[in-house]
Parts: sequence; C-alpha cells; structure tokens
Amino acid sequence: MPNSVDGFNAYRSKMNEKLLAENNKLIKRIFNLDTNAYMAGALDVKTKELLGLVASAVLRCDDCVKYHLEHSKKAGASKEEVMETLGIATLVGGTIVVPHLRRAYEFWEDLEEHDA
Repeated sequence: MPNSVDGFNAYRSKMNEKLLAENNKLIKRIFNLDTNAYMAGALDVKTKELLGLVASAVLRCDDCVKYHLEHSKKAGASKEEVMETLGIATLVGGTIVVPHLRRAYEFWEDLEEHDA
C-alpha cells in the first residue's frame, strides 16, 4: 500500500504544476511569497515551519498541516517538538482542532515510517 506521504506529495506537485501553468501573475506571486517566507532569516527554518504548523492547525487546513509537518521534519524538528507545537495549536484553536490533531499525528507516523 502506498504511503500517504507519497500520495500527498504527488497530488500536491501535480496540482501545483497545473495551477502555475495557468500563468496567473497573482497566484505565482502568492506561491513565491509563501516559498520565500519560510527561508532562514531572523528565525531559522525549523522555527518558521513550526509556526506555520500552529497557524495551519488553528485554521484547520489539513493539507497545510501535512506540508508543515513534512518540512518541520526535514528542518530537524523532533517528535517532541512537533507534539508540543500541536499542543499549543490545540490550546489556541480549541477542541475543534482535535480531529485535525488526530490526522496530523497519523501523518507524522507516516513520515517516520517513510524515512525509516
């Protein structure tokens, strides 16, 4: 059975290519701004990805949560750091975030399995 990480990344790549192929200046600028916002600056990449994870969980964007989980892991975030970050997101967002917390935990397990 294919890993959910591979499926998520394949779908995301395919749809991003289609969106960018439309050559819409506004969409291209938003994608570029998003990419550049998470580059190292006064805050390191891991911190920015964990902040993105909090915001995404509070906004209940599962695709965004998956993206930030994967990039947090790539930036060196530990399971303990991610769980603390998700705890803060749940505190800020309230119990409505709990279903997204479950899916986030499941995706983190898939990321660990994927990298094993």
